Amino acid sequence: MSEQKLKEIRRIRRQNHVRRTVVGSVIRPRLTVFRSSKHIYAQLIDDSNGCTLASASSNSPEVKKALTYGGNVLAAVAVGKQIAEAAKAKGILKVAFDRGYYRYHGRIKALADAAREGGLQF
Repeated sequence: MSEQKLKEIRRIRRQNHVRRTVVGSVIRPRLTVFRSSKHIYAQLIDDSNGCTLASASSNSPEVKKALTYGGNVLAAVAVGKQIAEAAKAKGILKVAFDRGYYRYHGRIKALADAAREGGLQF
């Protein structure tokens, strides 16, 4: 097996390890995070109905005009605040944080801390 295929298998195992314990519901949706090299995205997902309740990203016009680059910690903080506001508007206060296969540091930690400051409880 090639090294690239092995890396992908390890990444999927890490992701499944986290997702096995984190399940979203209507009362406590799953806050999932995706980061690329240029942007960061967050979604509130209700797994029981299979629908997205709210989303935020560094690619959205509100965040984009305030930032010069969407792939840094400042962008993650802005997205964390934006997802917290969107959740509060829908009446959501508690979430289950799904970091995916990313380590809990850097941009992922900054987004989570900003969401907590915005009023979300993990």
